[in-house]
Amino acid sequence: MSALADDEGMSPEVRRRAEERKARAAKTLRDNLMRRKQQGRARRAGAADETFGLPAAKTDDSAD
Repeated sequence: MSALADDEGMSPEVRRRAEERKARAAKTLRDNLMRRKQQGRARRAGAADETFGLPAAKTDDSAD
């Protein structure tokens, strides 16, 4: 049996931290899915995507 499937020997503190990690991971996945769906809808609608990561290397029309 795997360590994750057998939580009989886990202390309450360890179990609580494991549950918190799983909850954070689930929230991160939900947020990512919502962001990707929003980007897909924006592409279909012809609107610009909102940026969350690094900004574009060049933001103006200069020759540099």
